[in-house]
Amino acid sequence: MAITLHDATVRSFLQILGGVSGYLEKGRAHVAGAGGDPESLVEARLIDDMWPLRSQVIATVHHSCGAVAGVKAGVFRPPNWDAKYDYAGLQKLVADAIVELSALSPDEVNALEDRDLVFELGSRQMPFTGADFLLSMSMPNFQFHATTGYDVLRAQGVPLGKRDYMGAPRLKR
Repeated sequence: MAITLHDATVRSFLQILGGVSGYLEKGRAHVAGAGGDPESLVEARLIDDMWPLRSQVIATVHHSCGAVAGVKAGVFRPPNWDAKYDYAGLQKLVADAIVELSALSPDEVNALEDRDLVFELGSRQMPFTGADFLLSMSMPNFQFHATTGYDVLRAQGVPLGKRDYMGAPRLKR
């Protein structure tokens, strides 16, 4: 069986975004169950010089459905880091990404493999093919930020385990 770009990216994005959706819901329920406000988690950080949960979730979504959209457009830029989201807004951002990615057909994504893309980071421009960008730039960033969001919630006392991060594995049918 040959693995396709769609398999390696979209299906993997969807699996982990399912985990992100789940751990965000567990975080909301944990804080609310203790009589707290989930908004207290939005700006929580592992350490002062790391991004807060808000930015971790934004980056996770941006390096999944935003990355595919960037390859389609031929250019990828960092997201608006100043975007203000409340906790429910972060949950909706993830839910919307899941819907957007789920609507992509395998043929549509696989056709992006050799498409040219420029990653614009300030004045720096980095050229990629679609597959190389998705697999060597966005996928590692996606995994890093999804993991760090999980870690922020764990550090805030949310009872999460590895299965909460992993989402639903692709079992044989």
